[in-house]
Amino acid sequence: MEFPSARRAVMQLLGTVAPADLPALIQWMRTTRDFDEFTRDNNDIILKNIAEDLRSCLPLETMLSSEHLALQKIQQQPEPTVHVDAFLYDEDFIDSLCEEGKMSRNYCVVCGSHQTAPLGFISHSFSLMELKFIYHHVLPDLSGKVLVDVGSRLGTVLYGGFLYSSALQLYGVELNGDFCQLQEMIIKKYQFTDRIKVLHADICSQGPLLQNADVVIMNNVFEYFLDEAGQARAWEYISHNVKKQGALLVTVPSVEEALSRLQIKIQLSPWVEEVPLNYDAYPEKDIDRDVLEQIHLYKVL
Repeated sequence: MEFPSARRAVMQLLGTVAPADLPALIQWMRTTRDFDEFTRDNNDIILKNIAEDLRSCLPLETMLSSEHLALQKIQQQPEPTVHVDAFLYDEDFIDSLCEEGKMSRNYCVVCGSHQTAPLGFISHSFSLMELKFIYHHVLPDLSGKVLVDVGSRLGTVLYGGFLYSSALQLYGVELNGDFCQLQEMIIKKYQFTDRIKVLHADICSQGPLLQNADVVIMNNVFEYFLDEAGQARAWEYISHNVKKQGALLVTVPSVEEALSRLQIKIQLSPWVEEVPLNYDAYPEKDIDRDVLEQIHLYKVL
């Protein structure tokens, strides 16, 4: 049905509604999320399809046996914590898994009792909401720009950059070969090869790439995957190589928080300045503002 015919059909249908119920119906039409499936951007649909492809290749916790240190650090958290990849599993998906008994949001404080407490959830990927916030509201127009994702993991930042930005080139640097293979599979399937490149490498070997980058993205990139000495070394390397004046650094958590855990002396004021973000700019409903406020933007001086 074409638009003019569809509009007439809707108006005719509204004409059949009891006058007393019409205001409630119109209010529902203005506020309901039931139409989301019909209005979702095509790029959102592509990313949802990518998430489905990746879910079929990975265990529920989205952690690989080769991630020894990350698994160990999750187990060492003060409260029981599980890894739930925010790109693969949104809140609705988690709810459905809980209903099916495949996942729980709580753990038993005293075995056999009714005392429960919320499980801690961590993710090493941006959610769809976070990707859209970054590319639509945090970063400027990226036409002709080079973006580097440090620790690209599943490649979500790269796919989002391909679909939501005009970046000239998107580079992912990933130390884990298994994740590099997954990214290459997606890049080939969705024909992203002209603008996305994945490097199986230590970021500390990529000086020229970092020096040429216009945008560097770092999402929870070192804490769970390197010991403290390795984290300090990586931050030192990045601070010495991300020097292009005006280049942008997007981090979760803030650089200050990441460095506060380490025995390291990096002076931020001569290197970068933080750019305030408008967390209210994201127009969609049901946003998790606390999650968005973990995203920080810095400009290289």
